[in-house]
Amino acid sequence: MSDDEAARHRAKMEKRKAVQDAEVAEKTIEKGLLIVHTGPGKGKSTAAFGLMLRALGRGWRVGVVQYIKGAWETGERFALDRFADQVEWHTMGEGFTWETQDRDRDVAAARAAWARTEALMADPAIRLLVLDELNIALRYDYLPLAEVVEALSRRRPDLHVVVTGRNAKPELIAAADLVTEMAVVKHHFAAGVKAQEGIEF
Repeated sequence: MSDDEAARHRAKMEKRKAVQDAEVAEKTIEKGLLIVHTGPGKGKSTAAFGLMLRALGRGWRVGVVQYIKGAWETGERFALDRFADQVEWHTMGEGFTWETQDRDRDVAAARAAWARTEALMADPAIRLLVLDELNIALRYDYLPLAEVVEALSRRRPDLHVVVTGRNAKPELIAAADLVTEMAVVKHHFAAGVKAQEGIEF
C-alpha cells in the first residue's frame, strides 16, 4: 500500500470512528432486555447458551428453563454443570410434541415450566434467564399468550430474558427489545447427515 493509499484509509477510518463514537455516546439507557431468537434456521438455543457463557464469565447467576426438550444429555448441560454454583437449570419438557402425542401432558409440562419461570424471574440473584423453546409452547397454545407476554413485560428492570424457538408470536416480538430471526441457507440434515454429538447436542 502506498503512502497516499495509507493516508486515505486512515482518514476514512478516523471519520468512521468519529461517527461510531458519537452514536455510542448517545446510548445511555441500561436495562434488562427481552431477547427473542426465532426463525427456521439452526442456532437459536446455541446463541442463547453463548450469551449465557458470556454472562457466566461476568460472574452472573443465570437460569434455564427448557420447555419442550426432554431429558437429553446435551453438551451444553455437561459444560454448564461446571458452573453449578452460578446456574439453575430446569429441563421440564416431555420431548417434542410428535414424541409425546399427548396434548394434556404437554400442557401440564408447559404450565409446570411456566411456574418455574415465574419463580426464577422473582429471584433477585438471577441476572439472565433462558426460556428455551418457549416459542413452541406458545405456538401450540400450551400457555396463555397474553399472560406470558404481560409477565415478561413487567419483569424486574434488571433481568435479561432470552426466549428461543421457531414461530415467535407477533405479540412477543412486539414486546421484545431484540429479535433475531435465524434463516436457513443450507442444512446438512437435508443431505442425510444425522444430528451429531457436539454439534446438535
